[in-house]
Amino acid sequence: MQKARYALTLSALLAAAGASAQVTPPPPAETPAPPPAAPVPVVAAPAPPPTESAPYGPGMKVNISPDGSKYIRFITWHQIWTRYTENNTGTLRAPGKPQSDQIDFSLRRSRFIVLSQLNPRFLVYTHIGINNQTAVSGGTAPTVDGKKPQLFVHEAVVEYKVNKYLNLGAGMHYQNGLSRMTRSSTINYLTLDAPLTNWPVIEAIDQFVRGIGVYGKGRVGKLDYVLSVNESFLTNQTGAFSTPLGLGTTTGTGSAAVNRGTNTAQYNPQGTNHVYQGYASYEFLDQEANLLPFNVGTYLGSKRVFNIGAGFFYNKDGMVSRSSNSVLDAAGIAATTAAGTSAFNTVPVDKHDIALFSVDAFFDTPINKETGTAFTAYAVYYNYNMGPNHVRFIGAANPGWGTDARRGNAVPHSGTGNVGYVQAGYLLPKSLLGPKLRVQPYASHLLAGYEGLRTSSGEQKNVNIFDAGANFYVDGHNAKFTLNYRARPDFTDVNNVNYKPEITLQTQVAL
Repeated sequence: MQKARYALTLSALLAAAGASAQVTPPPPAETPAPPPAAPVPVVAAPAPPPTESAPYGPGMKVNISPDGSKYIRFITWHQIWTRYTENNTGTLRAPGKPQSDQIDFSLRRSRFIVLSQLNPRFLVYTHIGINNQTAVSGGTAPTVDGKKPQLFVHEAVVEYKVNKYLNLGAGMHYQNGLSRMTRSSTINYLTLDAPLTNWPVIEAIDQFVRGIGVYGKGRVGKLDYVLSVNESFLTNQTGAFSTPLGLGTTTGTGSAAVNRGTNTAQYNPQGTNHVYQGYASYEFLDQEANLLPFNVGTYLGSKRVFNIGAGFFYNKDGMVSRSSNSVLDAAGIAATTAAGTSAFNTVPVDKHDIALFSVDAFFDTPINKETGTAFTAYAVYYNYNMGPNHVRFIGAANPGWGTDARRGNAVPHSGTGNVGYVQAGYLLPKSLLGPKLRVQPYASHLLAGYEGLRTSSGEQKNVNIFDAGANFYVDGHNAKFTLNYRARPDFTDVNNVNYKPEITLQTQVAL
């Protein structure tokens, strides 16, 4: 009991001491409190300047939710070309003005994207822009006027995530089949641009490589896939090109005139069947992002990727031709000329499916992470079936004036036959020009054999296109210059093919 009293007494003393420590009585009035000491300013040491640009990340992104799962993202970019071109034979630079070569400036691409995800299962995506504006073409009258190009919808897509293996989408979309390059991003090419052959039906039965339709995409393990069904755009061909006369040649005059089929396929102006396409790739190493249908051209050492893929494109009765046995006399010529496209309903024609297939491989790897070196390579094989002897000419941002498809820098772009394309590049050490400027030399070669390119002796003339150049990265793909040299075949006369130089400096800024 006595020990308990001692314990209680000790507890009371400790409590009193604690109370006196927490409440300090004020000092006497005659002893004023000393003024508080002036705060000592803290001078932060200046941050060292960055040795290289920070990664751009997701771009201009506005988060709607704290965790960033709901957002609106903006992407915009411009590609400006300064170019010297030795033109194909017979090129006009203005009405009645032949020109063998020139230095010109063009707006290769100008694009704007709005991407929003306000629910983990829903994606809304809009892409608008213009392409290929030169001083002489690419405007409201694309082949003869460069002014006021049409700002049009490239993509307008809504997408729903069914599960982790499948997303379904609809709208004007770029979920193409055929090859990796057919689905390529235009911002991060290894070379100056795509070979264009990777888009074989561009602006014929699609809208600048896009189609209106539905698609399914997803990933199962390391297999990435996409399948789509689209409308086939009407070709809107007019005049002789879209009539049986455009599929034949006329000899003689007056009542002795005879028109005979050429057995050369053109796009079917009455083609209305759906387009079916798909592409699948197996990702052996790092997996790539597949939110958007834009395959990367070079990762600059940030990923280690090795993919093998295959794809297809099919459009029933997409092409039409007249055999050499189809003959019209003078009365038949007059009747079909008056009937226009309706003559397809009375004059015998042969219809052909557009059936395209490809296999490809992509490899991208860092070589030495300390020095920043990296290697990129891509190879693709295409088999194109587009009707007998079909060949089409296209030139990117064509500097020639007029409607002749072979003008300016045009090359045989697509046709019935086989195409092989390969490109490779090496990212040089970051110590070469300092960390703020990286250099990546590259080279590419396209070899195509189209059955419609034959000499007068019947020999098939192959298409060889060589490109070599270098990318100069100021801030990765977001700010770069590309200097490219092209040796381009001039097929104005298939019997006398010669090569013309083309030197292009591209300035690209993407935000």
